[in-house]
Amino acid sequence: MQIQINTDHNIEGHQALTDQISGVVDNALSRFRDHITLVDVHLIDETSDKKGGNDDMSCMMDVRLDGRQPIAVTYQATTLDQAVYGAADKMVHLIEKTLGWEHDQESHRTDPPVTESKLTEKS
Repeated sequence: MQIQINTDHNIEGHQALTDQISGVVDNALSRFRDHITLVDVHLIDETSDKKGGNDDMSCMMDVRLDGRQPIAVTYQATTLDQAVYGAADKMVHLIEKTLGWEHDQESHRTDPPVTESKLTEKS
């Protein structure tokens, strides 16, 4: 699982921040490691020019799951830490829903599964 951290021009993207965010994301998504190829995190200070305000820090997280379309969440909070933790939590729930939904669809099939012998018979 590769993790990329991106910041807007209002957030200083130093190595300590990158390491911290990577650690939070890795810890939160570790149980899905076998399904995730890339996590792209974007950190944004929405109102940096106004110096203050509620929920002005934003974290957008985009995850690429094997063989699936990318999924994304956004979380806004007062601090960068809160935004990252909030986005990671939302992503965990979205991945659970996405993987669970696919599992539920397979278990509720009414047609018989296609076997290899049926595929070769049609050829």
